[in-house]
Amino acid sequence: VQLQASGGGLVQPGGSLRLSCTASGFILDYYAVGWFRQAPGKEREGISCISESDGSTYYVDSVRGRFTLSRDNAKNTVYLQMNNLKPDDTALYYCNTQGVWGQGTQVTVSA
Repeated sequence: VQLQASGGGLVQPGGSLRLSCTASGFILDYYAVGWFRQAPGKEREGISCISESDGSTYYVDSVRGRFTLSRDNAKNTVYLQMNNLKPDDTALYYCNTQGVWGQGTQVTVSA
C-alpha cells in the first residue's frame, strides 16, 4: 500500500503545476484524499481534500480559487492543479489517505 506524489518543480510566480498522487495496492477512489504542504521552518498544513463519495472538495483560504482537485479513477490518481502560483506556495507537498503518506514533491516558486 503506497502513495506516490509527483509533479513538483521550479516555476515562476504566476505559473502553474499539476501534482499527482497515485496509489498502488488499493483503490484510491474509495477514500478521501488530502493534500498537505510544509514550508521550510513551518509546520505541515492541510490545504485541500476531496471526498470519497461525491467528489466534493475543500480548500483553505490561501489556495481557494487557484488550486483545483480532481480524480482520474482509471489511473488511480488524484490531481492537484495549481495555478497563479506565488512564492508563499513554496513547500514540500504531500498527499495522504487513511494514514498513508506519499513521499512528498517539492514545489519552488521563484523568479
